Amino acid sequence: MARTPASGTQHALRAGDYEAVIASVGATLRSLTHRGRDLVVPFDADEVRPAHRGATLAPWPNRVVDGTYSFGGREFQLALTEPARSHALHGLATWLDFEAIDKGPDHVTLAAVVQPQTAYPWRIIVITRFELGPEGLTQTVTARNESTEAAPWGTAPHPYLMAGEGRVDDWILELPAEQVLAVTPDRLIPTDVVAVDADDPERFDFRDARRIGAAEIDHAYTGLIRGGDGIATVRVTTADGTGVSMSWDSACPWVQVHTADKPEPVQSRLGLAVEPMTCAPDAFNASRYAYDAGLIVIEPEASATASWRIAAIA
Repeated sequence: MARTPASGTQHALRAGDYEAVIASVGATLRSLTHRGRDLVVPFDADEVRPAHRGATLAPWPNRVVDGTYSFGGREFQLALTEPARSHALHGLATWLDFEAIDKGPDHVTLAAVVQPQTAYPWRIIVITRFELGPEGLTQTVTARNESTEAAPWGTAPHPYLMAGEGRVDDWILELPAEQVLAVTPDRLIPTDVVAVDADDPERFDFRDARRIGAAEIDHAYTGLIRGGDGIATVRVTTADGTGVSMSWDSACPWVQVHTADKPEPVQSRLGLAVEPMTCAPDAFNASRYAYDAGLIVIEPEASATASWRIAAIA
């Protein structure tokens, strides 16, 4: 029997000038190219996925502070999967092996079950579809609550976008957001929503496209400026105008942006993480915050859906 690669079963997709590979572990976008040019930072099939690169985040994106939250009158303690900051990071689905339930040359639909457990006692069916077309790669995530009680929910993707040659410092970012979530510098605990031009506009305000330079960002943005169709779009380009875009609708009122700073220079700032989110960081503790953290509550037998698209800028 053939050995399964470390990242799981590989699903190769192709449509026109686009090619993508989806790995089954974590329903992960392992690679995406347009005319041979990488649009996301890839990794090898037989490599343990680094830094949540390309994973589908569920049943929460980002962090639950201290791994603790209350819901339905009960208190819960999640495993601290970000030990350096003592938080529960990026949900429970990132290491699940998703099963293909539908597949064609340009699409694959994967499904997995988040089983009831001590710190999250709800059964959630997670179904995600990846589809390539002329406008790029669209991912849709649907969660269905198979429990007898309402369940807290959130989701997001975790691609590291690549504009082209070079690194994050060299690229131009257009980020149509008017507000950023202020966080503590050490543990990234949310404090308040502020205007992007309030305290450090050189670091946070990219409403007008400009070079990222040395800015270090690991923050959630909201107050998204959308087109007439309700779509928000982040664009990352090189000096010659080629690059990549990511778009999503009102199902995701937040987006995390991270310049992927690492201690090792060779691994640092290889791509720009752009993560459209259905809710804010620490949304499981939404009652702590004065702003709307966007926590979704799925009633029994009900569903919630969100989607986003990555496309080349030629």
